[in-house]
Amino acid sequence: MQTVAAFTDTYLPTVNGVTYTLESWREEWRARGGRMDVVFPDAPGHDPTNGEHTTRSVGFPFYDGFRMGLPGIPDAVRDADVVHAHTPFALGLSGWYLARRIDAPLVASYHTPTAEYADYLAAGPAAAVVEGAARRYERRYMNAAAAVVVPSEPAGDHLRDIGVHTRVEEVPNGVDTEFFAPPDAETLAAFRDEYDLPDPSDGPLLGYTGRHGFEKELTEVPPAVAAADAEATIVFGGDGPARDAVEAACDEAGVDARFLGFLPREDLPALYAGLDAFVFPSPVETQGLVALEANACGTPVVGVDAGALADTVVDGETGYHYPHGDTAAFADAIDRTLAEREALSEHCLDRRGETSVEHAVDRLADLYDSVTE
Repeated sequence: MQTVAAFTDTYLPTVNGVTYTLESWREEWRARGGRMDVVFPDAPGHDPTNGEHTTRSVGFPFYDGFRMGLPGIPDAVRDADVVHAHTPFALGLSGWYLARRIDAPLVASYHTPTAEYADYLAAGPAAAVVEGAARRYERRYMNAAAAVVVPSEPAGDHLRDIGVHTRVEEVPNGVDTEFFAPPDAETLAAFRDEYDLPDPSDGPLLGYTGRHGFEKELTEVPPAVAAADAEATIVFGGDGPARDAVEAACDEAGVDARFLGFLPREDLPALYAGLDAFVFPSPVETQGLVALEANACGTPVVGVDAGALADTVVDGETGYHYPHGDTAAFADAIDRTLAEREALSEHCLDRRGETSVEHAVDRLADLYDSVTE
């Protein structure tokens, strides 16, 4: 199997979809006898292990807690057969340079629609300028790759819409279905006790976990829950720059909301399985990995009918959609999901094999073989 050098601007100790995907792919790749090293910005709180290589980093003034890696290429990855960039920016440029220097194919993963985050860098008319520049740069970078990996069909459609003409292959991020599975009743009860969550007999529990970014539109959740028929409690795991706004929206809507902060990874299956529905209003997802994790734990998803969630959530099987920006329809989708929760949960569990990491790495291996032939 090929030796792969993966470059990313976000990695441990930060926990997000990119980090999780890289970790799970690396573990499965090594289990198959391959080598997948990762190059990432150094950050306090994580000591690199075998196959992990850091570059210097600086604080990012527009996003608290994020560190921006400075370009660099460790000697240990200069023997790569494939360079896989999980970012088009700082360390993505290092990956691009390495691929050209050693005459290896460059594979680029499209995890995040960079133009959607213009508001973090500018406001008002300036945001449109930043967005346009981001799209042009994104297009140029992706067109320099031998192949672009997208986690969903809508993500691939977006790249084609902005003028990416290089080869685009759909490779789902994959879920560790051995880890993300319904826990036993004792574990669920212990989780509720530890985080002081209501008993199931007290009413439905709705929730979300992940980054609290403004682009996720989490402030849409409280008014929809308030408008739903069921008197539900909302649980928010994770954190981020939009948390204060989400808390304010909960207060304004008068809903019972619990903010748990970042949870240890070992607690995530109990969080997902303990919810009656996972609510996901983000219109900018390229796949929506947390939705698939929730499904793997038997929990249906109420997701916006936009971006990758239009495909990730299967109406009547793994949850229900609602139109973007329609609070009343969001509330109706919540009520419908709660009414059909048992049947939806069975469908979610039946689809676990389609979303596994093993299936994803099968697709990835085929792609690497094709670009190195």
